[in-house]
Amino acid sequence: MIETEEKYLKISDLNEYIKVMFDENSFLRKIYLKGEISNFKNHTRGHLYFTLKDETSRISAVMFYNNALSLTFKPEDGMNVLVEGRISCYPAQGTYQIYVEKMEMDGLGNLYIEYEKLKKKLASEGLFDAKYKKAIPKYPKKIGIITAPTGAAIRDILSTIKRRYPICETILFPSLVQGSSAAPEIVRQIKKANEFDLDLIICGRGGGSIEDLWAFNEESVARAIFASKIPIISAVGHEVDFTIADFVADLRAPTPTGAAEMAVPKKEDIESLLKEKSCRANVLIKNQLKNKFERIEHLKSSFILKNPMSLYELKEQKLDLLMDNLNKNIFTILKESESKLEHIKQNSILKRPLVSFELTKTKIATYKEKINGNIMNIVNQKRHEHQLLLNTLKLVNPLNILDRGFSLVLKDGKVIKETEINVKDEIEIKLAKTELKAIVKEKKEWKI
Repeated sequence: MIETEEKYLKISDLNEYIKVMFDENSFLRKIYLKGEISNFKNHTRGHLYFTLKDETSRISAVMFYNNALSLTFKPEDGMNVLVEGRISCYPAQGTYQIYVEKMEMDGLGNLYIEYEKLKKKLASEGLFDAKYKKAIPKYPKKIGIITAPTGAAIRDILSTIKRRYPICETILFPSLVQGSSAAPEIVRQIKKANEFDLDLIICGRGGGSIEDLWAFNEESVARAIFASKIPIISAVGHEVDFTIADFVADLRAPTPTGAAEMAVPKKEDIESLLKEKSCRANVLIKNQLKNKFERIEHLKSSFILKNPMSLYELKEQKLDLLMDNLNKNIFTILKESESKLEHIKQNSILKRPLVSFELTKTKIATYKEKINGNIMNIVNQKRHEHQLLLNTLKLVNPLNILDRGFSLVLKDGKVIKETEINVKDEIEIKLAKTELKAIVKEKKEWKI
């Protein structure tokens, strides 16, 4: 049988009691947590809701709008953060959560932000563009290596080059590859290597954490690689992630060993190639010799070699023929020139030049007289047409009737009709040679 209801609490009362326990616990009033953001939601009102988790546990979190205003980054799923806040209960759902008051990115996250910012900046300047990548020489004679003088990286590079291409010379430019002094040292050695007669530079180190590899994410190193006149292979020991140096370098290798393999050919491949070239050269030489011997045999059996005087005789005959044709052409040209000269001598103009002058002078005078006559005819015709037009204008000119005693009556400068004039109107009366101004005193109708 169910006992009296006084023993049973309402759920809301229980959750309120639990909330008070959380709020009164001094340890939970100021708590510091680090973890990874998941299930992130940015509410339309500006509040942030998400879950903080580590390898085995998770906790709900909320950051209200007034606290979120202080953030210097945009939270996202997968981001590692450090948070400061208080633990309390949300009575409506009976769940506890952290109310975040401050939040910042974990150390690795800050490095990632710097990395992305620099990557975006250099990309916009064109430092990653393929058009600036220098070609890697196929058979380098001398390679510079910028790395730590001790460690696996230098050993791997040197042993790989010696094994694959032992005739290649290597020069080590020792440098720090980790720590705050590494970047300036790498830059100095890149500049120094450019003073040597090198075909290629390998720059890198073995693997490590992002902090260990950070020197190859420095802007100064990226710009030194870009400014290098000698091609550079980036050989930082990490196969998955890329450093800034990888993007700027002319070629990126996943490991120092991989860089050495990309830098030099394999001697077995060269030996195989040489054998192939040698075989092809031998075949070509044999074919050439065979063709030459066949040519010699053909020449030896030719008629010209057996009868060399026949070649001379043919040339002599051809020369005789050319000489005959030349003499014939010269004689023809001379005859034609003599004929032209004789014709010119017989020309009447040369014998009597003044006759031609007088004829031309007479023709000019005749042409002049004809032109003057034509001009006068045209002028007279135009004068006659002009007079006809003047007479026509006089006939149709309305002002000519004034000479016959008529007059024009105007009001305000316009010719008026009978209905447009009234007593006391000011009018103008134009006669043939006189203009009168008058005032109408009386208006009477009359009939013709």
